[in-house]
Amino acid sequence: MIRTVHASDIGRVRSVNEDSVWTGVTAHGYTLGIIADGMGGHLAGDTASRLALESIRDNLDGLAPGLEGEALSTALSNAISEANDTVFNQAASDDRYHNMGTTVVSVLLAGQSGYIGHIGDSRAYIIRDGKAKQLTDDHTLVNELFKNGQISLEELDTHPRRNVLTRALGTDEDIKTDLLPITLDPSEVLLLCSDGLSNFVSAEHLGKVAGLQEISLKERADRLLQLALLAGGGDNISVAMLEHQEEAAVPESKEWDR
Repeated sequence: MIRTVHASDIGRVRSVNEDSVWTGVTAHGYTLGIIADGMGGHLAGDTASRLALESIRDNLDGLAPGLEGEALSTALSNAISEANDTVFNQAASDDRYHNMGTTVVSVLLAGQSGYIGHIGDSRAYIIRDGKAKQLTDDHTLVNELFKNGQISLEELDTHPRRNVLTRALGTDEDIKTDLLPITLDPSEVLLLCSDGLSNFVSAEHLGKVAGLQEISLKERADRLLQLALLAGGGDNISVAMLEHQEEAAVPESKEWDR
């Protein structure tokens, strides 16, 4: 069974939380997790992430029962595409939201298997035996430079343009979503996070904390937020965690944080 939790913090620097995060169960029993990290300034980033999350969640809440495999991939892809339309059209119709956009990383599960959908630099990790393995590939300029051999691994974290995205939701009329199959085995944790966590907490520490079976999933999420705050809290911090446990699937929270 899948247990879920999510948490968010404004951090120590920003004046508003431009992240939106939610985990829970849809009307027909699918497990859903979403993180969106808005961009475009105080009002625009906040609006973009909220619109994207609400669009994806509302779309998938009406998903017909009994879907699995590629049908889940198609449903998630379509929901993200519709969210892109929503954000893009809002930005085009109101100068206050000009050029707004958001990252998104989302997971849709039927039972323990499903798909991750991803645009931008919010990430998904699988936590297994206290170790974190990154599943998503950052859509950033520095990651492209690294893959092309133009910068070193060490320069990824210090490059002056490390926050420049090459792909985001809502900034263009058409988007491409990365879709990855995922199956959670017993005691494995799927960790979704905004870059306010992954930029300040190492993969080693993510794995150690998220994999602490002796404390609750909520306590683990709170500890991850605290680690990012202790490291400076230079950005909004959001985390969503989904764990395959042997007990009944009851989400720890079904409300979304702002």
